[in-house]
Amino acid sequence: MKRIEKTFAELRRKGEKTLVAYITAGYPDLEATRRLIPALERAGVDILEVGVPFSDPTADGPVIQAASQAALKNGTTLERVLDLVATLRGSVRIPLVLFSYYNPIFSLGTETFARRAATAGVDGVLVVDLPAEEAEELRRHTDPAGIDFISLVAPTTGSDRVKKIVRASTGFVYYISVTGVTGTRGPEMEETRANVEAIRALTKLPVVVGFGVSTPEQARRVGGMADGAVVGSAFVKLIGERTGGTDLISSVEAYAASLKAALRGSASG
Repeated sequence: MKRIEKTFAELRRKGEKTLVAYITAGYPDLEATRRLIPALERAGVDILEVGVPFSDPTADGPVIQAASQAALKNGTTLERVLDLVATLRGSVRIPLVLFSYYNPIFSLGTETFARRAATAGVDGVLVVDLPAEEAEELRRHTDPAGIDFISLVAPTTGSDRVKKIVRASTGFVYYISVTGVTGTRGPEMEETRANVEAIRALTKLPVVVGFGVSTPEQARRVGGMADGAVVGSAFVKLIGERTGGTDLISSVEAYAASLKAALRGSASG
């Protein structure tokens, strides 16, 4: 059983919902990322998306766009992110998913990427701008390497296309709770509930909800309708606000713990 599948199974047995967090690697710098990842695990994050900075992150809102630009200026590259994951894998036990655009992976080479990601201990990859129909070039290398291919489903995705996406997915399905870019507004709860139920009718994979979740109350409500919640922009914003202070790690830990507590409270929903 792969690490992502095992995580969802263990949380299901405990009656808990999954907290998926996102941070931009290299923001504010790679050393901070090296400290933040174990801190997030300690605070209760169950799965971590490690964002690979890209110069044109079209699916991301202003918070993550700014973080990506800062990380690129700091010299953060896909190869350095993979090296960082490799150094942490021995002590960090939670699943690590690389959240990337396709260009950095294509530039490195899909075969090289899959080999290095598997060696580093990457559990999954979410490539925002790589449609399922065009993923064969990457998946012919990542699938045999045991790396899950996480797919996105949006509120505007047609039913026939949803079927194709979820049938091709592994690990979990990521439902985007709002149209537009990340971190700009909260989820539409009733629409989200209906669409999550529709997705669940098509797959046995866990379904998590993100792109608009930032508060413990939102996480609790999402946890009542899905297998977990994804929080990204709010983490990146907090990291930016605390950069340069002595409370960066403790503030991020406290915030993550509050989200996880809310999700524990949503398990019966």
